[in-house]
Amino acid sequence: MYKVDQAIDVRQDELINVISLQEYLHKKLNNNSMLELLQFPSGYSNLTYLLKMGNQNMVLRRPPHGANIKSGHDMRREFKILSALTGHFNKIPLPIIFCDDKSIIGDEFYIMEKVNGTIFRGSQPQSDLPKPELIPKLVNSFVYTFSEIHSLKVQEIGLQDFGKPEDYVIRQVKGWIKRYNNAKTHDFDGLDKTIQWLSKNIPNNSEACLIHNDFKFDNLMFEIGDKVKVNAVLDWEMATIGDPLMDLGTSLGYWIHETDPEMIQELKLNITCLKGTPSREELVHLYGENSGRSVQNILFYFVFGLFKIAGIVQQIYYRYQKGFTKDQRFKELDKGVELLGVMACQAIQKRKIDYLF
Repeated sequence: MYKVDQAIDVRQDELINVISLQEYLHKKLNNNSMLELLQFPSGYSNLTYLLKMGNQNMVLRRPPHGANIKSGHDMRREFKILSALTGHFNKIPLPIIFCDDKSIIGDEFYIMEKVNGTIFRGSQPQSDLPKPELIPKLVNSFVYTFSEIHSLKVQEIGLQDFGKPEDYVIRQVKGWIKRYNNAKTHDFDGLDKTIQWLSKNIPNNSEACLIHNDFKFDNLMFEIGDKVKVNAVLDWEMATIGDPLMDLGTSLGYWIHETDPEMIQELKLNITCLKGTPSREELVHLYGENSGRSVQNILFYFVFGLFKIAGIVQQIYYRYQKGFTKDQRFKELDKGVELLGVMACQAIQKRKIDYLF
C-alpha cells in the first residue's frame, strides 16, 4: 500500500505565528477550534503547512524566507488560478482564503482544502517508490492530465488576460537568464554556453494555452487503487498563458532517465530514473498522441527546460548560502546546477534529448 502524503513538525527556522494565525482564522472561518500546525517537508520552494482545526484540515502556502524573486512566489497569482479553474478542472484543491496582510504570519499566504493522495518523489526511500507494474499507469495519468490542462479553453475559464502570449518564448529565455544571473554564486562554463545557444535559437512560431510551468511527478497527487488517477495538480505559482512546448520542455528537464549518468540520477529530481519508465523521446511521443499537437524542435524546449531548472535550483542554493534557510538538503545544490549545465551542453552538441553521455 502506498503512503498518503504526511505532514511533520515544523522546521525551527520556518515556524510561523500560530496565535496570530488562529485569531485570523477564527474570524474568517467561523471556526473557534484550536489550531494545530504541521509542515509538509519535501518542497524546495514555497513553504506548505497543514492546518488542523477541529474536524477541518486545510493547507497553507506562503513564500520561502529570503526569496528575492517575488514573481516566482506570488500567492495572489496562485490563488487566482485555482479560483478560476474551480468548476472547469476538477484536479485541484479548492481555494479558501487569500491574505495579503503580512502582519499575520510575516508574509502573504493562501489557504486551500486538503486533498488526500500519494505523491511520488525522487528523494523517497526505495520502499516508498512505485513498483514496476505501476509505472505505466502513472505515466499515462501524467500525460493525460498534462494534455488536459493544455486543452482547457482560456476564454471559458476567464484567464484570457492572465498572461502575455505574444513573444512568450523570448521573454522566458531572457527572464530566466536574468534570474539565474541575479542568484549566481559560481561561474559554470556549461551554463554560460547554454545561455548563448538559447539566445541564438529561439523558435519563431508558438501557440498559446494555459500552462502549468512546473509539471512533474512531485507536483501530482495520485489516487492508487484498481485504477490510477491524478487527484490533484499542485503548485500553480508559475502557471500562465504561453507555449505548451515550453511547459513540456520543463517536464523533460525533470525527466531524468535510467540511461542518464549516475551523477545526474543522484540529483533525485524525479522518480523517472526507475526501470521501465519511458525515455524522454517516448514521453514526447505520448504527449503528441494525447494532445494532437506537433512536437517539432523539441531540442530547444528540452535545453530550455534544463536551464530553467538550473535557474530554480540556483535560486534555492542562493537562499541557503545567504543564510535565509538552514535546510541541509540545499547544502550542495550548486553541484546540481553545474550538472544540469553539462547535460544541456551535451544535448546541444549531440542534437538529441536521450543518450547524452
